[in-house]
Amino acid sequence: MFDAIMPVGGEYSVEIGGRWYGAEPDALGPIGGGVGYRAAVEPSGAVISTLDELLLRLAAAQPGEVLWLEGTAEIDCTERVHIEQLVLEVPGGVTLASDRGRRGSAGALIRSDTFQTRPLFRVLGPGVRFSGLRLQGPNPKRCNEHHRRSFGTAPDWQGGRGHEYYYKFPVSDGIEAAHDGLTVDNCELGGWSHAAIWLRAGRGHHIHHNFIHHNQYNGLGYGIAHDRAFSLIERNLFNWNRHSIAGTGNPGSGYEARHNVELGESLSHCFDMHGGRDRKDGTDVAGSWLKVRHNTFGSPELALMVRGDPAEQVLVEHNWFYHATAAEAVRGENRVRFGDNVGGYRPA
Repeated sequence: MFDAIMPVGGEYSVEIGGRWYGAEPDALGPIGGGVGYRAAVEPSGAVISTLDELLLRLAAAQPGEVLWLEGTAEIDCTERVHIEQLVLEVPGGVTLASDRGRRGSAGALIRSDTFQTRPLFRVLGPGVRFSGLRLQGPNPKRCNEHHRRSFGTAPDWQGGRGHEYYYKFPVSDGIEAAHDGLTVDNCELGGWSHAAIWLRAGRGHHIHHNFIHHNQYNGLGYGIAHDRAFSLIERNLFNWNRHSIAGTGNPGSGYEARHNVELGESLSHCFDMHGGRDRKDGTDVAGSWLKVRHNTFGSPELALMVRGDPAEQVLVEHNWFYHATAAEAVRGENRVRFGDNVGGYRPA
């Protein structure tokens, strides 16, 4: 799954009438990070190349410390996650970093092939950063047959075996955070059947310049998922996710997504916010607010679905959609405000 070369370049923005629509790179480097990324963490301290070294350093790490992983390292957590339910816990203020994109390096790979890896990393405090790493989960597949067996209508499934059956198959998360100020930048994350990044709570999260792909387990499958959390999500490349960005829609949640690119393959709509009907909490609340600005959508699936009413509004502007119009690309209920957008984007 991580053997494929990340797409490089591409025309992700267009000028019409003196205005720019879609995603543009910034001074930090290319959308998706990698080669040319200019905010990479510099090596610091003893180099980490094994799981035992990583665990020892995490246990002793202090705020402000950088834990540097060798770019050629492949740290496989499979056995210990399966046997011990190992979770790698990162103290507040600590940075885990490697050299993705520098001198041809793919960056250190940390992986688990145990289906019930939930999570691989747990953030223990505010101000944690993951940079220049690859995090590979156990399940890049859609598992459509399992979903149909659980919720389908074929006669031998008797209307589907239901949620209890569906959730007997374990799911996985890459990074779980419930504290303020998580940063994930210049990373590659894929194969996580619940979410590559699971923002349970907190404010000020910044997810930028990553390649996030193959998180597409049918029924879940999120690149970045929110519960009661707020985040800025920018200049990421997304592909082969069920929803690249999603939210439970609980009050006290929202995200701004700007200058991101959907490369073309999506199991369902690309960006999402659930409403009260999904949670069955007797409300129609779909988070606090959403801003979807300057993104480029190469998928024929809906670009955005908001399944209820946000407390404030959904702002949709300066995007370049696959669909002909923003009205065709976005499905919302109330409090959706459209600025200028354009349609007709086709991936190269």
